[in-house]
Amino acid sequence: MIAFLIRRLMQAVVVMFVISLISFSIQDNLGDPLRELVGQSVSEEERQALRDELGLNDPFLVQYVRFAGNALQGDLGTSYFFKEPALDVILKKLPATLELVFGATLIIILLSVPLGVYSAIKPHSWFSKTVMGLSIVGISVPVFLTAIMSIFLFSVELNWLPSYGRGELEPMFWGWESGYLTRDGLLHLVLPCFSLASIMLPLFIRLIRAEMMEVLQSEYVKYAWAKGLSPMRIYFLHALKNTMLPVITVGGVQIGTMVAYTILTETVFQWPGMGFLFLEAVNRVDTPLIVAYLIVVGAIFVVTNTVVDLIYGLVNPTVNLTGKKS
Repeated sequence: MIAFLIRRLMQAVVVMFVISLISFSIQDNLGDPLRELVGQSVSEEERQALRDELGLNDPFLVQYVRFAGNALQGDLGTSYFFKEPALDVILKKLPATLELVFGATLIIILLSVPLGVYSAIKPHSWFSKTVMGLSIVGISVPVFLTAIMSIFLFSVELNWLPSYGRGELEPMFWGWESGYLTRDGLLHLVLPCFSLASIMLPLFIRLIRAEMMEVLQSEYVKYAWAKGLSPMRIYFLHALKNTMLPVITVGGVQIGTMVAYTILTETVFQWPGMGFLFLEAVNRVDTPLIVAYLIVVGAIFVVTNTVVDLIYGLVNPTVNLTGKKS
């Protein structure tokens, strides 16, 4: 386990280096940041002086080495618009995004596991066929369209749920505030969380169903039936445990992917999270904020995948994490 963690840490360093290099290299293609920093009345000489002061005229390698050195100290640059450290600006928006990801993940787990298992156990029932049919529709409909339709139905027509914003917040820890602690905050979370979960939920239902049906045909499950074990023990102790191994692997990647999908969800619901902040930064050509966002999201992917590998080893102790032959 220690050898695995050391190897994954080294891999994470390489991955973060590549992410930082790519993120930093695209900033020249996003436009001129001076457009947002100065007005039209500023002369060209003053613009060039400001570019020299900001180091924008330095060679790319010099700029990247300076950026990488500061990044190792936790400094990802200063936002041109907010006049604050870019990392601090993102961390202020991070709780809102994590709320959506957590809520969507909870919905996916609570719905996909029972629906996928039932569809595998009784694949020819009308309910299973309905679930499979709806899952095809769910995969086909983009998340922003689901969000717009849910707002129209539940906010405009039925007036059951709010259509935008985070609602009332309560402090949790480290100065972060959450809507999970208030009724108004929970109501504001319902539509964004279900919209975000809609793109992943059908995928997990179909994945669990396919894996479960394959496991139910395995020899050890047939042996369990021959021993006279109860159906509940066979389904949920023997079959489901091995079904969840590939699901956990895919789930770790998809949870990281949901952080990227929050851009669309947060835009539709005007949710003040990292995704909405990123789009605003692109419109303002706030390159330090854009680069910092990409690095933070990349770090979330790296950490998530490492944790998933550890969980995979705990669920199935026979998995060799070190990669050495036994």
